[in-house]
Amino acid sequence: MGPFLIRRLVEAIPVVFLATVVIFLGLRLIPGDPAIVLAGQNATPEALDAIRQANGLDQPLPVQYLIWLNNTVHGDLGVSFFTRAPVATLIAQRAPATLELGLAAMLLSVVLAIPTGVLAAVWQHRPLDWLISGFNGLAVAVPSFWLGILAILLFSLGLGWLPPGGRGDLVRAPLQELKFLLLPAVTLALPGVAAVSRLVKAAMLEVLGDDYVRTARAKGVTEPGVVWRHALRNSLVPVITLLGLQFGRLLGGAVITESVFSWPGLGRLIRDSIGNRDYAVVQASLLLLVLAFILINLLTDVSYGVLDPRIRMSGRRSR
Repeated sequence: MGPFLIRRLVEAIPVVFLATVVIFLGLRLIPGDPAIVLAGQNATPEALDAIRQANGLDQPLPVQYLIWLNNTVHGDLGVSFFTRAPVATLIAQRAPATLELGLAAMLLSVVLAIPTGVLAAVWQHRPLDWLISGFNGLAVAVPSFWLGILAILLFSLGLGWLPPGGRGDLVRAPLQELKFLLLPAVTLALPGVAAVSRLVKAAMLEVLGDDYVRTARAKGVTEPGVVWRHALRNSLVPVITLLGLQFGRLLGGAVITESVFSWPGLGRLIRDSIGNRDYAVVQASLLLLVLAFILINLLTDVSYGVLDPRIRMSGRRSR
């Protein structure tokens, strides 16, 4: 396992480097001058030049990139152009909210997707399968921001059951925090639930026809035991891959969901910073999401050996 982890970490280095280039250049392609946004449209050329010089924006792009990369490698994420607060402090304040929302959405994805996928496979071509498939198709088709708006109109403004936005305190008032968390978590999770449920169904249908499943039935194993103990475990490897990708998508997709529900997380910070052309904040936040996605993929690969020992044996033989 050790050599595998080292190899994957080494392979991630060029990916991170390419991500820094894409993030840096992508921000510079967005129309707008941070100096004008900060000083206003009526600022004098001298004032604009002073702002650019103070923030290092007067340097050529390659020089700006190398300075940012060197500072980032040494743990210096810079200072916000607008608040003058350290970027690391801003991220530390917002990241827990995004992580909380992402984990809640991920938990909902697992709790809803795996059972519905299994039931759709076991009851294939029956009303329950049609109902689950129809729900999955609708969840994929409806955009997250529109689903969030509909949820607010129905459950907050219409029925008054849940707050329309904001965040509570998970430590001091966990029950109240669940009320704030439920709508954004469900909104963020539903497209992933549909995708994972479809994959679980397809994987289960393939596994249910294998010889070892028929052997288990012939030995007298009950049908729930065949489905949940034998078939499901052997169909989870591709599902774990998709769940890992979905978690990365949840963290990235939080930008829209947090905006709709006024959730004070990293996604909302990125949106506001893009509008303000606050390069330092956006660069550090996006790079953090890239690193999180790489780490999630690494953990996903490690989990393969836990679910299927044949993968570990294959790795030993290949070495």
